[in-house]
Amino acid sequence: MSTIYLTQEGYDNLKSELVKLISIERPKIINQIAEARDKGDLSENAEYDAAKEAQGLLEARISKLENDLSNARVLDETQTDTSTVHLLTKVTILNIDNNLKMTYSIVSETEADLAAKKISVTSPIGKGLLGKSVGEIAEIQVPNGVACFKILDISSL
Repeated sequence: MSTIYLTQEGYDNLKSELVKLISIERPKIINQIAEARDKGDLSENAEYDAAKEAQGLLEARISKLENDLSNARVLDETQTDTSTVHLLTKVTILNIDNNLKMTYSIVSETEADLAAKKISVTSPIGKGLLGKSVGEIAEIQVPNGVACFKILDISSL
């Protein structure tokens, strides 16, 4: 599996989600399965089937989190080079087509959250901005064509 680069906050969030799933959600589902099993015939028990399916999804999420955490590498945000756009930089861009100014943090897929203005380094815009420096124009293929962004500022997170 490949290395996942995270901020300390991102690592801590994954760790707390894992602890919550193991200590709170797993016991809840075990209880739901036990209650459903006590209701009789399992072949026609929708509650039992739903609880078993929820258990499978929960165990898959727990497994993924454990895998991500075991492959995670926490990057020191204070050591970030701001001469070009890369992982763990904050970039202010200007959309040349509509003159809209935006600021995004470039983060790993695990930490991406568009509402919080955090875009994945593997997203089309994230990929298109990588390696660019202040003043450069990035032409990025987006779903509705090609968008042109001018890099106005690069800073550390």
